[in-house]
Formats: sequence, structure tokens, C-alpha cells
Amino acid sequence: MISAGDFRNGITIELEGNVFQIIEFQHVKPGKGAAFVRTKLKNIKNGGVVEKTFRPTEKCPQARIDRKDMQYLYADGDMYNFMDNETYEQISLNKDEVGDALKFVKENEMVKVCSHNGSVFAIEPPLFVELEITETEPGFKGDTATGATKPATVETGAQVAVPLFVEIGDKIKIDTRTGEYLSRV
Repeated sequence: MISAGDFRNGITIELEGNVFQIIEFQHVKPGKGAAFVRTKLKNIKNGGVVEKTFRPTEKCPQARIDRKDMQYLYADGDMYNFMDNETYEQISLNKDEVGDALKFVKENEMVKVCSHNGSVFAIEPPLFVELEITETEPGFKGDTATGATKPATVETGAQVAVPLFVEIGDKIKIDTRTGEYLSRV
């Protein structure tokens, strides 16, 4: 159990039969009346965000989230297959459970599989990936002064905005949280 006075960003709690992650919290001490904690909570199963206030002495059970490193093996239609490299146990997840978390992940790369009480609710890709450009328009010399970008397709099929000097066959580094181009490799 964790009291509302001990809330911090990133902590997961169980509330009303759901599991929520604290996105923001604020201790409020009004001039008149009792203090309270204002929070913004994200439902980890469906992604919905709610705002709720707590008394500082209220207690909530803390949710235990398991994050396990697994290898992304391959996609088979709408099913994605992962393997635990320690036990060699394989699991299959459907397209709805995975979402677009794998749009920058190649086969045989490591990802984190997040679960609560044995049910998987999210896939966390590595923070940065290096992918090869498979399709883009040709760039021209001298087009780098403006900081302009052009669309490019990487080897996983995802679209990324890249600077004009990037060409087909270049390897680039991408931030998977924002989908932004970082640098050439």
C-alpha cells in the first residue's frame, strides 16, 4: 500500500479495479481547508487519462508491473511472436495488444514486454534504433542550410522525416519515442 502523500511520477497503482500510472501529481495546500493531492492518471490497459484528487492519508495498493526482456522473432499475419532468451519460452500477441510499438523494430531485436498479473498490456521498443533507408527522393548538394526535411521509408516500413542530404542505403539513428531522425550512422 502506498499513501497519496508518497505519490511520485511513474508509480503504478490499482484503483477501482484498473491499473493506473501516475503522470503528474501536485500537493495542494489551500489557505482554508485540508490539504489534498491532485493527480493525472493514465490507465495502462486502454491508455485513457483521468484526473483524480486524494486526501494525503488515503492509501492505494501499488500495482506490480513486470518488465521482461524478450526477443521479437517475427510477424505471422496479425500475430507477433516473442521469445524469452533465458527460458526459450515463446509468446504470441495480436495486433491490438502490440499497437504501433514495433514500427521501428526489426526481427531478432530485443524489446521489453510489460505485463500485470500475467496479462501483457504493452511492448516497449529500445529507445534508439539504427535502420537503413529503403526509399526516399534524391537530395541535392547545398540543400542543408534551411534545415528542410523530406519523407523517407526505413527497412521496417515506417515513415520518417529526414534531412535532404540523406539518401537510399544510408543508415540512420531514430528515437522510437518520438519517431524523429537523430543522425546518420
